Amino acid sequence: MFKFFICFIAGIGAGLGTGFAGMSAAAVISPMLITFLELPAYEAVGIALASDVLASAISAYTYGKNKNLDIRNGLVMMVTVLIFTLAGSFAASRVPNTTMGSFSVFMTLILGIKFIVKPVMTTKETMQAVSGKKRIIQSIASGIVVGFICGFVGAGGGMMMLLLLTSLLGYELKTAVGTSVFIMAFTAFTGAGSHFAIGGMPDVWCLLFCVASTLLWARIAAKFANKASAATLNRATGVVLAVLGVVILTVNYLK
Repeated sequence: MFKFFICFIAGIGAGLGTGFAGMSAAAVISPMLITFLELPAYEAVGIALASDVLASAISAYTYGKNKNLDIRNGLVMMVTVLIFTLAGSFAASRVPNTTMGSFSVFMTLILGIKFIVKPVMTTKETMQAVSGKKRIIQSIASGIVVGFICGFVGAGGGMMMLLLLTSLLGYELKTAVGTSVFIMAFTAFTGAGSHFAIGGMPDVWCLLFCVASTLLWARIAAKFANKASAATLNRATGVVLAVLGVVILTVNYLK
């Protein structure tokens, strides 16, 4: 029962973060499983990435249905990300547990504060004014960085992708989140597969509980996000990320 409770709570945070902001489930699930269930970090990251797969897929479907998804440029970044996710996952298997997972926590908190203080109000018209060639080059460069972080930290690259899509590539927020979760569904699948192949199968009950809870809450969050105005979505995203960042830092402190 305790295992179910921890996984369910972790899934709530992970699902809301994924549906609202394209955040990786690993940022929430990993520290929760490591701290309260004492799972090895590499196993916890594998479970978190597996939880990302369906949650990101259902979120991407919801954003795509509402025409807030850039598939063409997303595919360019995705291919690059997938390649470097494998490299990052292999590198992660060679380092101690304590070096994994902390990066995404600070990224979550900082990005949450950013959306509250300086919301992304870019329109789709402004976003589409950028030349296709420039967008492709930016996507490839961003994919290299995001992919390695996804595999190494187990962060799914969600926070980095959202930051790069909104700040560097000039996406409006809903399209940035939709494109981010679209890419993350594939990177998380690759990352989870490589983690399980290298480290073996994780705790099956933890895996099932986390996947189910994350999927449920990601669906709820994505439906709300697509109906919200840009200003409301910025505030909601900022609050969710900031609160999750503080909670995860607290959980890490309890280790």
